[in-house]
Amino acid sequence: MAEPKRRTEVDTPARRFVFVLLDQFTMLCFASAVEALRIANRMSGRQLYTWKLIGEGGEVAWCSAGIGFKLDGDLDEIARDDTVLVCGGIDVASATTRRVVSWLRREARKGAAFGGLCTAGYTLAKAGLLDGKRATIHWENQDSFSEEFPDVTLTKSVFVIDGNRITTAGGTASIDLMLKIIADAHGEDLANLVADQLIYTSIRTDQDTQRLSIPTRIGVRHPKLGQVIRMMEQNIEDPISPAQLAREVQMSTRQLERLFRRYLNRSPKRYYMELRLAKARNLLMQTDMSVINVALACGFASPSHFSKCYRAHYDTTPYRERGTHATKARA
Repeated sequence: MAEPKRRTEVDTPARRFVFVLLDQFTMLCFASAVEALRIANRMSGRQLYTWKLIGEGGEVAWCSAGIGFKLDGDLDEIARDDTVLVCGGIDVASATTRRVVSWLRREARKGAAFGGLCTAGYTLAKAGLLDGKRATIHWENQDSFSEEFPDVTLTKSVFVIDGNRITTAGGTASIDLMLKIIADAHGEDLANLVADQLIYTSIRTDQDTQRLSIPTRIGVRHPKLGQVIRMMEQNIEDPISPAQLAREVQMSTRQLERLFRRYLNRSPKRYYMELRLAKARNLLMQTDMSVINVALACGFASPSHFSKCYRAHYDTTPYRERGTHATKARA
């Protein structure tokens, strides 16, 4: 009896990616993903990947740069072997419509792989596709995401693959994700060829974090200063006193004061307040949390104290800030 013919890579069908373009999606995260797939096809000399663009209405999807992309179809049925990548961007909560959420829930039952690029991790989480999973999202959306989706283990990685769920932090993280996918399926050599074509000289893994290190961000390489700022960023809801922060890095409170004055031209207390207010502004803009809950989440004991500090820093009240943002979003 003849042996059955073994399937080779040459006759393996191309893997299809279905890109779901939400309203105001970020062009960079989408283009980075598609270009990596296109170059993989070119460098291998075979059609390893195909792709399709879909979205609500099936006509045109507009990115945040104001450029329209002609879609191949509406939110239609997908195949089990498809990989669906939802592309998000500005005001992802508004772009995550009931129809999109219903479609995601229905199609996910087929067992296909689903991913969210940039802010679209929010869309997947809203549909319940990330419950019990590890995930990531653009750093600007991390605070609001953590508050709204406690059942998702949020990381600061540039991308996360947890089973058949994929998320990226946005921007060029799509390239890192695709290089990982290409390497897993067709080897490191092809992935490196794709990276070279993209002039992408530093390939990141899921162990790399998306934001610059604290010394790079503040422009100061002082180990104790970086350590204190890290503690501040990790303790927004329950602020630590300057005296305790100083003890943690084996300094006196006066030495800590001098350190902040010298390198950041402000007191530790002032710097900490600015971090807390920045998080509060993010939550006001990106969630439906009440002002009092935002205040509590950022370490303020009362709404009145929160409002007073917010107005002193941003020259407007939390209520007006939210109202202005909502008006702009509607426009």
